[in-house]
Amino acid sequence: MNSDSETLEPRVLIVDDDNTQADMLRKMLELDGFATESFYDPVTALEKMRESPAHVVVSDYNMPEMNGVELFERLRSGHPDLVFIIITAFGTLETAVDAMKRGVHDFVTKPVDVGELVLKIKKALRVRDLVVENRDLKGAVEALRQKVQVVGDSDAMRRILETVNQISQSPATVLLQGESGTGKELIARAIHLQSPRHAGPYVKVNCAAIPENLLEAELFGHTKGAFTGAVSARKGKFEMAHTGTLLLDEVGDLPFALQPKLLRALQEKEVEPVGAVEAVPVDLRLIAATHRDLPAMVADGTFREDLFYRLNVIPLELPPLRERPDDVLALAHHFLRRFCEENLRRISGFTRTAEERLVTWSWPGNVRELENCIERAVVLAPANLIDEADLMLSAPRKSGDSGLDQIIDGLFNTGLTLDVLERDLILASLRRCGGNLSRTARTLGLTRRALQYRVEKIRNQGHEPPEGDES
Repeated sequence: MNSDSETLEPRVLIVDDDNTQADMLRKMLELDGFATESFYDPVTALEKMRESPAHVVVSDYNMPEMNGVELFERLRSGHPDLVFIIITAFGTLETAVDAMKRGVHDFVTKPVDVGELVLKIKKALRVRDLVVENRDLKGAVEALRQKVQVVGDSDAMRRILETVNQISQSPATVLLQGESGTGKELIARAIHLQSPRHAGPYVKVNCAAIPENLLEAELFGHTKGAFTGAVSARKGKFEMAHTGTLLLDEVGDLPFALQPKLLRALQEKEVEPVGAVEAVPVDLRLIAATHRDLPAMVADGTFREDLFYRLNVIPLELPPLRERPDDVLALAHHFLRRFCEENLRRISGFTRTAEERLVTWSWPGNVRELENCIERAVVLAPANLIDEADLMLSAPRKSGDSGLDQIIDGLFNTGLTLDVLERDLILASLRRCGGNLSRTARTLGLTRRALQYRVEKIRNQGHEPPEGDES
């Protein structure tokens, strides 16, 4: 046996009981940049593969200890990504074709054309790399799918998950609405992972977390020297999400001056980096999320109506946790398992009083508050079961708390929604102001147009607001 001491990639093993042919093929493949070793019997080749696996094996078919197909069968289980090529005589082509049906990548006939062999090795390696890359990608996506679990047993969550399954295959823009902490980002990621774009990037940007003067460059990118500090060109989030999905979180906080540029990017499917003279095409699926009342913002002139309609192609409202108490315990046990694993704790569950407390708490911070509550309890609980005291959901009121805080706590404990609270406040204010819209709007700190929108919404819900003189 002769071996090559270099560590070039990829590595090839030549297995042939004809010493002259084995050494000739080794030398010729080395000239093409392969790290090659030649073996004169398959048993020695098997031992070498156990010590130092190669990427490719080129083996003669007819050998005394075992034939080439038998060698392949011995290697396949331990090296599933191995490229295996058979050398066969012209008269045994039928045997070579049968070998390929059993998983051998390719064959060459004697006398061996080295140029043909090199091409077949390179082609087989390219195919193998694509297969491995695709398998690894599928594995990563599946692992992420397992991590991104949308937990919920309530009718509301079942309807949401059915809608997610339905809309994931579409390229249409989705607008996720709901209070902070209801899981909008989790739903957005679930839509991406179930979509045809799941292999592409998933990019998210929080419009409320970036200063207004930097947000345009963050979204659309910039050229070198476009502004002070732009020492090099940089891609924006739109370009980063090309072929994938872009989540615009808190889109209701997007500055009004930037809204036309976002609208143009969505309509034209291209972006103009700051300082650039040419637009850059982008292909992505947009998901927008907000806790704000966008129709009300349209009514009072702080959000463009045309942009709202462009975002609101598929609206999806996520209800607050207080409106789906059936989900609380399912989520609590989900978080318990996760945080026990992360913190190496063995906690089997909750006491009955703890479960009662979880179900009756109003969860003003929604799923995010529940998640933090369970993590804290897992870390601090002294026993095998989490008790009511471990949840720390009854913190004493500070002496400086205002009456408003007490009212809000009372509202949370009765389960009132923000819509109901807003409706009752507007109706009470209208009665107090004798039905005068202008005076009521000033009292509530709204524009008259915004109040009119809300009054019409209340009327459509079956409530008749009081009317009065506008003079």
